[in-house]
Amino acid sequence: MPLLGGIRPPIAVLCVLILALAALTANVLGPSKDAVAPKAVLSSQKHFAEDGAIAMRASVDERVADLDRTARALSAGEPVKPERILSDLGRTYQKWTGTTVLDVESGEVLAARGETIPLAWLDKDVLTGKRALTPRMVRLDTGDVRLMIMAVLDWKDRPQQLLLASSSLSVPAINLGQFRTMAVVAKDGEVLATAGFERAEALNSDQERKELAFLQKQMSQLSDQAAVRTEKHPVRAKEPGSGGYPGVSGTLVGKEYNGRVALAGYASLASSNPEEKKSVAAGLGLTVVSLLPVVQEETGESDRELYGLIAAGVLVALGLLAAAVLWTTVQRPLLRLFLESRRLARGDRTRPVTVPRWGEAARIGAALERLRQQLDGEAADAPSGGPADAAGAPRRKKIRIGSRGPLALTLALLLVWCVPVGLLLNRTDGSVSVPMTMVNDQRDRTDLIADRVRRALNEAQADLVSTSHLIGADDASATDRTLKKALDKHTRYRALYVVDADGKVTSKAGADPADWSTEKDQPLVRVSGKGGKEPVVQAAAPVAERKGATLVGEIRVEFLNSLLNRPGLGEVRGVDAEGLTIAGNDGFLAFEKLPRESLTDIVRASGVRVGADPVETGLLLRDGGKVTVAAAAPFSGGGVTADIGWTVVSWQNAERFQIAPYEREDRSVLAGMLGLAAIIFCLGWIYLVVVRPLRALASSAEKLADGDLKTVHYPRYQDEVGAVVRSLELLRQQAQAHRHNQARRTAEVQPGAGGR
Repeated sequence: MPLLGGIRPPIAVLCVLILALAALTANVLGPSKDAVAPKAVLSSQKHFAEDGAIAMRASVDERVADLDRTARALSAGEPVKPERILSDLGRTYQKWTGTTVLDVESGEVLAARGETIPLAWLDKDVLTGKRALTPRMVRLDTGDVRLMIMAVLDWKDRPQQLLLASSSLSVPAINLGQFRTMAVVAKDGEVLATAGFERAEALNSDQERKELAFLQKQMSQLSDQAAVRTEKHPVRAKEPGSGGYPGVSGTLVGKEYNGRVALAGYASLASSNPEEKKSVAAGLGLTVVSLLPVVQEETGESDRELYGLIAAGVLVALGLLAAAVLWTTVQRPLLRLFLESRRLARGDRTRPVTVPRWGEAARIGAALERLRQQLDGEAADAPSGGPADAAGAPRRKKIRIGSRGPLALTLALLLVWCVPVGLLLNRTDGSVSVPMTMVNDQRDRTDLIADRVRRALNEAQADLVSTSHLIGADDASATDRTLKKALDKHTRYRALYVVDADGKVTSKAGADPADWSTEKDQPLVRVSGKGGKEPVVQAAAPVAERKGATLVGEIRVEFLNSLLNRPGLGEVRGVDAEGLTIAGNDGFLAFEKLPRESLTDIVRASGVRVGADPVETGLLLRDGGKVTVAAAAPFSGGGVTADIGWTVVSWQNAERFQIAPYEREDRSVLAGMLGLAAIIFCLGWIYLVVVRPLRALASSAEKLADGDLKTVHYPRYQDEVGAVVRSLELLRQQAQAHRHNQARRTAEVQPGAGGR
């Protein structure tokens, strides 16, 4: 008998799958190891560090590009006095802590603004080596670290001058919350800059000072570990095909102090878009580390964990009962038929056939018994219309339950476990307690994204100011070339054009320009295009050489959408002062309202000012059985976009969080689905391989017993059913031979009519 065919393998596989599913259920739904914090909290720290690294990378790259653009613009025109250069640079960009112009040949300082820039590090190798003019990190006498950015001013018939600008390596100027701290770390693990520890001045008790000292120590230790981990190549540091952040990022768990555990997320500076050209900031080897102390809370899931063990035990009991049903009602009768049919086929007809009690096996057994009687000459006068008993009287056809009945019973037994586990066990129903850390992180990350968008719009307007200095008074063709070059360098614009005092376009590059309003008191960054397919975001800068002329740049909505696209934040949108959508990370209609009124209320609440600045808002929204974490952060800070009234709002379903209640619910649903899959696979296997062929065999056996000796029986499978079919074919041949012998003997006893 083949080992892989017949009734035994599907029942054995069903038992194995049930035991495996029970073990899996006990493992994932039973007692769990004590975790320091939910996976969602750990992932949030990593995302927070990634956001900070992307913001810092963009800030450093923008500063390098701005200084280089300024130097190229100045070198293309007439020579300008050093004092005038630094004055214009300070008015255009408010980002430098200090600027200096010096003569390259003599090293003489020609002009300086802001803090004093140390020049001891500046030598010939810096200017002429392979990494000439590469940004450098320099430590000041105060101990602070500055990023030195350089660009060469090169005029004809004049000595070259070097334009230097110092920039701090501070983390993004955002609200870090009450306990979070961030740091910028060098390759060797040295902490170059921190944010959040300055709250030490507000501490009053010794206990708070001790906690702060503990966090500072943890920051130093975890920064060393983060620096070591970020030395790996991003491709080797992540699983193949995992995607996500293009650089190296992850989480670290520190030590515990006074009931709090230090959690850290780290991320190396990397380009936000892998298709972009190589980032200058990404080559500095810096890492952003975000540290947050969290309280290790008791899960309170002991009862639910006990339910998991009970569910596993119930599954084993039901599985054994289902296997017993299949063994008793399907396997055992079939094996008995196999033995009985083989005995008859071998000619052993001395004892009656043991007929099963019900089902197709009973029909086949009754047919075999009738065949045995016919071959032995018993009940020879039985009517051809149906089966007969030993006395020759017709037997009543009993209503029998087929083999599909045990399958239905087995299905019902296993569904008794699958349905409650998958649909009822560990249901959350909106009663989940979401950690406040997730709400705070949603709020703080939204604030970081809002700061990032605000800075990007400020940079766009500053670029236009720099480009406007290159536009001459009357040469339209030269203006077109200037706009074309600027558009090629900056992918954030879809169109650049110059309009006169009446709003008429005089020069353009890129897409067709939108209308420009010439009304007074309009902001330099504005939104138009209501009623169109997409919002039109315009930034402007006056052209000094043309009275009343303005350089306008239309910012691509896709560029703004990319700034809002961050993992772990859910759906993010940028809305204007009226709460209408300007940009989003997941598709939107131009100027549509937010999908929920509660989100609009959060936006309004975030616009309420406390002191001089608006306040970001983070809330838990409960609607029936759904829990949503939402946050809103208005634009705040300097620049031309500080007062345009934009707000970044984000929200996501709490079911996406990797916290214990939702994980247990998902695992319960998965266990139910796996059980259902095992049922369908094994019972379907039994039905196709055993039950359906057995029903066909029962009909064939009854026809054979009723006298159909012409139909040949071919076995389709090499299993128990196939063996019974082969035996039935042998019995058919024996019955046919027996009939021929009877006919010959009858002819010999009674000569035919032809003998007269």
